[in-house]
Amino acid sequence: MPHYAPHLLDWIEHRRQGKDTEMNLTSRQIGSVSVLNLEGRFDAHSAPAVAAWLEQAAASAPAPVVVDLSRVSLMDSSALATLVRGMKRCREQNGDLHLCGLREPVRVIVELTRLDKVFGIYPSEEEAVNAFAN
Repeated sequence: MPHYAPHLLDWIEHRRQGKDTEMNLTSRQIGSVSVLNLEGRFDAHSAPAVAAWLEQAAASAPAPVVVDLSRVSLMDSSALATLVRGMKRCREQNGDLHLCGLREPVRVIVELTRLDKVFGIYPSEEEAVNAFAN
């Protein structure tokens, strides 16, 4: 059985029970860094709200942004595309977009799509924020 299969089975059971079907977004500033915390499913349904937040966060230079995915249970291709667009927008504004707290199912998706080579990925929000100081 592939190493991600138990997580997929957990996700199927959560969906059957109606868990993790919504996305909650909370944000704050830590110094000059905009931090977005996501919770739940990051998919085509929730991607527009995240895209709007990222666009606003990257509206002026510099645009350092951290997206905390530690409470995200699932990401689909819409979510990945949203993050890539957000990263490009941040870089246009002399900033960047860091990801942190990737749980196993999300980490596997990011690695399979090789986006771990594109994004700065950190174990914790603190490390992701502090990486902008270097």
